[in-house]
Amino acid sequence: MKKYAIWIVLGVLVLWGISAYNGLVSSRESVNKSWANVENQYQRRADLIPNLVNVVKGAADFEKSTLEAVIQARASATSIKLDANDLTPEKLQQYQAAQAQLGGALSRLLAVAENYPQLKAIQNFQELQAQLEGTENRINEARRQYNEAAQSYNTSRLKFPRVLIANMLGFKDRPYFESDKGSEKAPEVKF
Repeated sequence: MKKYAIWIVLGVLVLWGISAYNGLVSSRESVNKSWANVENQYQRRADLIPNLVNVVKGAADFEKSTLEAVIQARASATSIKLDANDLTPEKLQQYQAAQAQLGGALSRLLAVAENYPQLKAIQNFQELQAQLEGTENRINEARRQYNEAAQSYNTSRLKFPRVLIANMLGFKDRPYFESDKGSEKAPEVKF
């Protein structure tokens, strides 16, 4: 009788371990999917930028330094590649800083473009500007969804006794997107 009880307890522990592992894998994959959606939206923005820059170049004797800043910021932002399984707070912060630099350069480009009435009247510019605004909204939504998935995963990973399996099998915390430094202050636009 004692022998059966030991086997039953071991069986229950094995089943619990399998269930805990599978739950962690599902949560991790949800975070990976959310991260892929974030990267997808940033890539969409990066793909729109060359078209916007070309329309602006063709329409106005535009400030060369502003265009160069956008082109350089895009190159910097697209050069940073992160693997969803290797997200660390430091790497995410570096990625986020490059994306913030690109966002700032785009904001300056669009703000300076306000001084060029003939540019604002061009249909391609209006369409690209609307697409970029929509993309920025998609980026914010994808980041929010990533943070929710990361929170769910991190919470699940840290609950006892699942944390024991998570630590044994190398399931690490996932970092969160944070607001950009200085975002609490409204940007000042000067002409």
